[in-house]
Amino acid sequence: MDWDRLRIFHTVAQSGSFTSAGNRLNCSQSAVSRQIRALEESLNVSLFTRHARGLVLTHEGQELFKTANGVVQQLEETQRRIMESKQSPKGLLRITTMVTFGAVWLTPHLKHFMEEYPDIDIKLILDDADLDLAAGEADVAIRLHEPEQADLIQRPLATFHVHLYASPDYIDRMGMPLDQSDLCNHDLITFGETNAPTLKNLSKILEIIQPGIKWKPRLQVNNLYAVLNAVEAGMGIAVLPDYLVHNRKKLVRIFPDWEVQNYNSFFCYPPELKGSLKVALLRDFLVRQIKAESNIL
Repeated sequence: MDWDRLRIFHTVAQSGSFTSAGNRLNCSQSAVSRQIRALEESLNVSLFTRHARGLVLTHEGQELFKTANGVVQQLEETQRRIMESKQSPKGLLRITTMVTFGAVWLTPHLKHFMEEYPDIDIKLILDDADLDLAAGEADVAIRLHEPEQADLIQRPLATFHVHLYASPDYIDRMGMPLDQSDLCNHDLITFGETNAPTLKNLSKILEIIQPGIKWKPRLQVNNLYAVLNAVEAGMGIAVLPDYLVHNRKKLVRIFPDWEVQNYNSFFCYPPELKGSLKVALLRDFLVRQIKAESNIL
């Protein structure tokens, strides 16, 4: 199969018209049309259905486009790796992670990363739901739970610690819980109904504390920031990650010598970015930063 014709076909399929494709390829509309006609004749199939509003791929055209698109992506990735190997890393790197971790811990640390690599621009996408890296919604994800997408490259990043917390005002009013079973006599704040994987895991911790007990929360909120603010306001006791509570003098750890539950985090990216220098630099940077601050995580 002629690669030049396949490349032109891919551009036409993306553009939706011969004219738009010609503009992108810097050639005439008639030249593009001739190449597509020659490709169709060589394959003995119609690749497009012609409409007044543009071109629509036939079933055969859709199959060919999938293959052509995969080839183009691999070529672009190869080109990117070659370029990165010959020059300092540059360009946009899209990172996604959950809202609180991204806002509280990651964002301040990215300042040092961007100072170290001034030609790398960052787009930080904070979302408690998992973005689809395979679909191109982001380049890299920092997941604070076991990744659910099996096709991603996953590197263990850090172990995070969580504990039960309350405010001094709440303790003065309601007293300090004497043991784990005494929590039934206290106002508990939980995450309620949520599809966010990390928040789901935090919600399950109360089940681990006292198996078989059906906890009745006093307040349910599906946002970690809101839970933190509710605890600081003295509304009850909640499970919170230590990184979120660090340096907040308003909170008291309940059962300070008891490890409630730890959970692992992962640095994830799609296989096509395996050779990306930008991704490798970010991964190594995060590992160094987390190792230096493991006492607060």
